[in-house]
Amino acid sequence: MSQTRYFSTRGGSETLSFDEAVLMGLAPNGGLYIPTEIPSLPANWETEWANLSFPELSLAVLSLFVPTDSIPTADLKDIIDRSYATFRSEEVTPLRQTAANEYVLELWHGPTWAFKDVALQFVGNVFAYLLERANKGKSEEEHEHLTVLGATSGDTGSAAIYGLRSKPSITIFILYPDGRVSPIQEAQMATVPDANVYCVSVEDSDFDTCQAIVKNCFGDREFNDAHRLGAVNSINWARILAQIVYYFQAYFLLPKEARKDINFVVPTGNFGDILAGWFAKRLGLPVQRLTVATNENDILARFFATGRYERDPTTDGGVKATYSPAMDILLSSNFERLLWYLAHDAQDAATAALPEQQRRAAAQATLNGWMDDLKKNGKADMGTAVRDIASKEFGAERVSDQETLDEIKKYYSAPAPYGPYVVDPHTAVGLATQERVAKANPSATYVTLSTAHPAKFSEAVELALTKEAFPAFNFAKDVLPEQLAQLEGMKRRVYKVKGEEGVRALVEAVKRGEKPTPSA
Repeated sequence: MSQTRYFSTRGGSETLSFDEAVLMGLAPNGGLYIPTEIPSLPANWETEWANLSFPELSLAVLSLFVPTDSIPTADLKDIIDRSYATFRSEEVTPLRQTAANEYVLELWHGPTWAFKDVALQFVGNVFAYLLERANKGKSEEEHEHLTVLGATSGDTGSAAIYGLRSKPSITIFILYPDGRVSPIQEAQMATVPDANVYCVSVEDSDFDTCQAIVKNCFGDREFNDAHRLGAVNSINWARILAQIVYYFQAYFLLPKEARKDINFVVPTGNFGDILAGWFAKRLGLPVQRLTVATNENDILARFFATGRYERDPTTDGGVKATYSPAMDILLSSNFERLLWYLAHDAQDAATAALPEQQRRAAAQATLNGWMDDLKKNGKADMGTAVRDIASKEFGAERVSDQETLDEIKKYYSAPAPYGPYVVDPHTAVGLATQERVAKANPSATYVTLSTAHPAKFSEAVELALTKEAFPAFNFAKDVLPEQLAQLEGMKRRVYKVKGEEGVRALVEAVKRGEKPTPSA
């Protein structure tokens, strides 16, 4: 039985239970919660788990991290079963072969056609379960209420809204940069009519601005306590935990002969998706290498090349708008979790010989120094020793917009039995990366994570598959699902605000029982 507890990357001796860490989201000191230990897989996991369904596999993996005194096994099973009953594929995350030893893991078969559904359907049901348990036997006046505050570059917002819509005792505010998400992504958020949902467009902003507003609100103890804030961004540990499962699912979906030397390639923005793969590897899943695929916002690729984590000096610190907007991020929140482990693993011999509690404190101190440098100077130099440790498990590549379009063309033009295959621009970034890294080790198996259905990114797909070059291609007929096509004529609710002050004012107004008027 799991005894795992959770502590902040930024220090403090306090440890939290699973349910406390999930409801808290972000630690009061600004850190992210990580487990006190990474458990080991059962000795017979490969035979015992080989024929499990996705929900059964989820229960097996999640039980390693969720003690039964937090959520009893029967209740956890029910939460998982309800979470994945909403998916269109029986496999939940099916595997598609694209070449002799190359595969794509399709993560977009949930309600909002994006990989975020895998985690956020689970998180929404966990929130509802914990609140229902806390409120049992209480009067309405005594009920605990959770105000979920999140930021999105597109897909997290709709997935969080669909995961939490109409959930009792929960109100959700999703912030997104005005004009910087795709039309379908905005429509998915803004057309949800449930009264507990607030779709918030932040004017003159980018994703990092929205994310900073969320972190500032969590860091304001008075505001946080007054509203009982909950997190749905990948700063919440439960999201990472749920995503670990599909790395195991990919392993078992592969032919047995292809399970040796598995390399995962992951389109990466906030670092949560690939971090889940790293935890799967640390658990004991036989993964040869994890490769970060970035677009032109390449802070992660530059870190793995130099050991420096810094904003791009060529853009005056700003985000470049690309055809893969969900990865248009300057600073990756979840990278802090990996940095803590790197600080821990890079300790000198004298520190490494100390008791684990002291090693943990030393790693927290190192991390705090890096985060202070990043906050003050916009950059932090972790050094080549740390980079070298990271590079044993990770690689990274940067892919341009033109390369992204070229990749969409290539996979659509692929001959049978692998094509034609239409991919979204984020998946295209992953596939371009996979082709590069495969040149160094062509006999290995490559699994690229496909993060969204191509219908969500019509601009890039139609730019790549033009009528002139591909006269037979028809986006509406060949790509656009009916469920997404129907969004066009639906009524929308959007609340436009200016900056952090506007966000806080909206949250306060809703708590007072007011009914703010939507801007659209």
